[in-house]
Amino acid sequence: MGKRIAIYPGTFDPITLGHLDVVERGTKLFDKVIVAITTNQKKKPLFSMKERLVLAKEAFKKYPRVEVDSFNTLLVDYAKKKRCKVILRGLRELSDFEREFQHAIVNRKLAGSTETVFIMTSAKYFYLNSSVVKEVASLGGKLDCFVPKAVEAALRKKFRK
Repeated sequence: MGKRIAIYPGTFDPITLGHLDVVERGTKLFDKVIVAITTNQKKKPLFSMKERLVLAKEAFKKYPRVEVDSFNTLLVDYAKKKRCKVILRGLRELSDFEREFQHAIVNRKLAGSTETVFIMTSAKYFYLNSSVVKEVASLGGKLDCFVPKAVEAALRKKFRK
């Protein structure tokens, strides 16, 4: 039997402690988790792709079974390229489920061998998302309870300008 690999896709703009929680728990289920950073035409990112890659690599440097990568194709095409059949997704609230369920079905239609595994976010992070973090950062608020140290520093630098 081969390695059990899961791809955890997202824009990660920026990466939060909630994302780390999902990946850490995912490494208990899979031999390797690929944090795959992508663009989203509906969102205007605060951080460039290069910056998000650097921040994610820093956030996951102590996790030997986590790889950080980027892609700009259909997720199922990226998964085929990585020889991966599992998409890992975190769920925070009911509205996440509706959107994620739709994505999972579309991915299955596009690539029948692709399965999506959902992990419920820990209760201490159920409210947390990147938009909230950016809003708090833009107003000079406390960030250490939301993001890793390197992300906090990068946010402070972005909003000082």
